[in-house]
Amino acid sequence: MRSLLIVLDSVGCGAAPDAAAYGDAGADTLGHVMARTGLRLPALDSLGLAGVMRRDGPAPQGLWGRMQPRAAGKDSTTGHWEIAGVVLDQPFAVYEAFPPALLDPIEAEAGLRFIGNVPASGTEIIERLGPEHLRTARPILYTSADSVLQIAAHEAVMPLEALYALCELARRHADAFRIGRVIARPFAGEPGRFRRTPHRHDFAMRPPRTVLEALTEAGHPPVAIGKVADLFAGQGIARSLPTGSNAEGMRRIAEVWDMTRHGLVFANLVDFDTEYGHRRDAIGYARALADFDAWLGGFLPKVGPDDLLIVTADHGNDPLHHGTDHTREEVPLLVRQAGRRGPLGTRAGFGDVAATLADFHDVPWSAGRSCLA
Repeated sequence: MRSLLIVLDSVGCGAAPDAAAYGDAGADTLGHVMARTGLRLPALDSLGLAGVMRRDGPAPQGLWGRMQPRAAGKDSTTGHWEIAGVVLDQPFAVYEAFPPALLDPIEAEAGLRFIGNVPASGTEIIERLGPEHLRTARPILYTSADSVLQIAAHEAVMPLEALYALCELARRHADAFRIGRVIARPFAGEPGRFRRTPHRHDFAMRPPRTVLEALTEAGHPPVAIGKVADLFAGQGIARSLPTGSNAEGMRRIAEVWDMTRHGLVFANLVDFDTEYGHRRDAIGYARALADFDAWLGGFLPKVGPDDLLIVTADHGNDPLHHGTDHTREEVPLLVRQAGRRGPLGTRAGFGDVAATLADFHDVPWSAGRSCLA
């Protein structure tokens, strides 16, 4: 009873019905990337992606459809929580600058002062404030259009353990301000040649009970790959394998799958979002999708008829849309299990993934509608 859930971070497939309320009318991450680049994804098409995108393709060898977001918000934490069966009625808070009521206690307890406290691109702000950080040792604080409090520090100035401890401290204070994630953003290099290292670590709010905990309690321990464990604050996760790239994530999936006999493998592949969506790089986005598709084509023979495979996404990040924010989109839903084939239609919420996992593993779960029913 093995299941594999792969979340392609930000790979939306068209504007959600309420996209205009988020400023995202007309967004379509996959559609626009494909139209701009001529991208074709044969392995995903074999699972039904061509049907999802309403274009010609091979006869799908699985179940395929779309899911509309129900939760308020369009960030990774919100999307993953909904996939795991938790729907937020109130979005996480977003700030242009963090208030003294939040920062003063953090600075006092840590015995330091931040620089920055502005919305910014992570690569841009370390180039701009990195030299001052090197001179003063004051960590760089910034945010974005998401509900995130990000702290950047040079690894030679603030060792990783110290940066993580500072972020844990900030996390404790950030809960009262409904900030979805505190993110450690270590970097290295010299002025003019700074680079972010792969040691990012996310500190999320603790979610309500999810299907991950139900699976754990029933003896189907989830293994998390990528940033999944961070997004759930470790809740319901038996083992976590962080990754620094899609390539590492795909290697991890294959390695863990070969060793798994029962339970869930839950992976997030983040490069689509961080490397290409936010940077509005449609060519790079297409290349990353093609790389995943080529890997998937080689991996699919390892998924037996008694296994469950789900490929989906958590939100959009259309590189051809305005701004640099996530986009409010529907997401693909591709399911392969026991030779089942056919359309799933448009599902009213990402929580149908949680219901499907619970159904497959014979675990009680009341929310959502299983794709296997």
